[in-house]
Amino acid sequence: MNRRDSLKAIGLGTLTTGLLIGVGCKPGDKAATEVTPDKAVAVPGRMPEEVERENKLKAEKYFDDHEMATITVLADIIIPKDDKSGSASDAKVPEFIEFIVKDIPSHKLPMRGGLKWLDMQCLNRYGNTFIKCSNSQKTELLDQIAYPYKAKAEMAQGVAFFNRMRDLTASGFWSSEMGTKDIGYAGNAPNKWMGVPADVLKQYGMENVKI
Repeated sequence: MNRRDSLKAIGLGTLTTGLLIGVGCKPGDKAATEVTPDKAVAVPGRMPEEVERENKLKAEKYFDDHEMATITVLADIIIPKDDKSGSASDAKVPEFIEFIVKDIPSHKLPMRGGLKWLDMQCLNRYGNTFIKCSNSQKTELLDQIAYPYKAKAEMAQGVAFFNRMRDLTASGFWSSEMGTKDIGYAGNAPNKWMGVPADVLKQYGMENVKI
């Protein structure tokens, strides 16, 4: 799957609204382009307790090394590197997911359970955990959970997990500096007033009026 296929599959307009609000728009938070800076610093508009809480979350570790490796592989399958920009892991999306899961604890059990589900499916089918499977085996399994309307009922847990993983990956990538550049988002920029357009002045018979 290339980047453009990923965008089509994800559908930016269908991302969970609550997730995006929870990730990028909390009152007093830093700009969303700073995914997980190495050290939280006091900035205007942020209370000391907010900075203290952020530092505490960054010091904690929720996912173990195997889980983080799995998240990294999944994230890079969802948003791979292309000729325009890097992959999800290049944009530090796995670190973003680790932080958000700690920041929003309701993600903890579904994410950990989903990772276990993925490994159990791979062990039963292929005799290996997900990250040790071949690319074709990974694709074969993910194809069964990546398309909710085509998935079988018995794959419902996997579908729910992959939806969450895909939303977190997309939120992390397109709120990063790399991701905003990828979609060409320029942000607010000052305008230069050039006066009333000539066609508008002509419409109102004011083309010869000095303003």
